[in-house]
Amino acid sequence: MDRFDEKILRELRREGRLSNVELSERVGLSTSATLRRVQDLERRGVIKGYRAVLDRGLMGVGFVAYVSIGLSSHGKKAQLAFEEHVRFQGEVVECHNITGANEYLLRVETADLQSYKRFHADVLGECEHVKSISTMVVMDTPKDER
Repeated sequence: MDRFDEKILRELRREGRLSNVELSERVGLSTSATLRRVQDLERRGVIKGYRAVLDRGLMGVGFVAYVSIGLSSHGKKAQLAFEEHVRFQGEVVECHNITGANEYLLRVETADLQSYKRFHADVLGECEHVKSISTMVVMDTPKDER
């Protein structure tokens, strides 16, 4: 990767729907050179895809929390069981296996506090491998570059 690739990635990260013409102007390359580089970055897997940034509030999400999960066992079996338990839960929009005092960090989005309370009890509370649950409520998000 060179400075042009880095510029391309920076611009696409800010605005993934840039036209190739606009992108080439921003990075200082011809449109054909820019297109070749973008295609190469996609082929190599550096660019994995393009996403829409959604307004969660307009979609009915009024409550966001990060939830730290401690498991009763540090073994692979417990980890896989927990991952399977939350894999298809719509409220879980991110699941990270982490280091430190706990094994997982989840980003959970629900309509409101009552919905989160049900998720906490009915989903997390019912997983046999969960030993501890610590919820950190998002009050505001001044920066989010996901």
